[in-house]
This record gives sequence, structure tokens and C-alpha cells, in this order.
Amino acid sequence: MQQTENMQIAYIGLGANLNEPQKQIEKALLAIGSLEKIVLQVCSSLYRSSPMGPQDQDDYINAVCRIHTTLTPEELLNELQQIELSQGRVRKDERWGPRTLDLDILLYASEQINTPRLTIPHYGIKQRNFVLIPLCEIEPELIFPDGKHIHELLESVGHQGIEKL
Repeated sequence: MQQTENMQIAYIGLGANLNEPQKQIEKALLAIGSLEKIVLQVCSSLYRSSPMGPQDQDDYINAVCRIHTTLTPEELLNELQQIELSQGRVRKDERWGPRTLDLDILLYASEQINTPRLTIPHYGIKQRNFVLIPLCEIEPELIFPDGKHIHELLESVGHQGIEKL
């Protein structure tokens, strides 16, 4: 699908720290790009970051990509969760534990969604430099639905604990 007419812009955060995380991210990008109703526009560089939560796990590899899609946010979530499952993601009650792949819808157009299953903008986006830094790399003039500019948010979180690969 190459047309971008009537398509929405969405940003997806990618993260992994198990089973060759860099390859997990690369494989996920190929899977996202092959989905119907999605055009993968651009992906950030890869970044290494310290884990949130339990520190007895490997560092994460993170990236952000921008897509154009005609999928609804819920349909997009379903597709992303299928990719996670196909790459060995096991959902556990443990928050911020190790994982083969984590795909998060960070932003979808200028929508603000808060349902039991989906929160857009992603609930932690404004506090996570491992999301904001790659997001800023691909969209340096981004303004969030609440009017905040990405550079304002970056100033508040800093660059500590993250390394561009």
C-alpha cells in the first residue's frame, strides 16, 4: 500500500532486551512495513537504555517509527500485538520486566484516547527519554495534542542513561 491519502500518522515505540534485541527490532520493523493498510515512513536510529523497573535485566534497545495507516487505533493495536506474539512476547503481570519485543502506539494523529485497553498519547511518553529522543530524531518539530513541543519535554527528561548505537 503506497498511497497516503486519507491515512493517519502514527508513531510506534519499539523496545526489546531478550533474544538478540537489535534483531528483534529489525524483524518487527519488517513486519510492520509488510502490514496491509500501513506505510512505514521512517525509523529512528537504535538506542541502548537502562531498564526501567528491575535492574537485574539486560539493557534495552529502543527505536521509534512513523507510519501512515488507515487502521483505527484499536486495529493497529491488534496488529502490533500479533507481531509481539509472533516474536515470542509473553505477557506477564510483571511490569517493566524483560521482553523479546514491546510495541507501543505512542501517538495516533492528534487523538487522545483513554480506554481500559489503549491510552494515546502513550501514558509514559513524556517521562521517557528512550522514547522522546528517537521520536525527536524523526520528528524534531513535533507538538503533542496538549500543545507541548517535544523539545520542552526533552529538556525535562535529559539524555542520561541512553546511548545512540
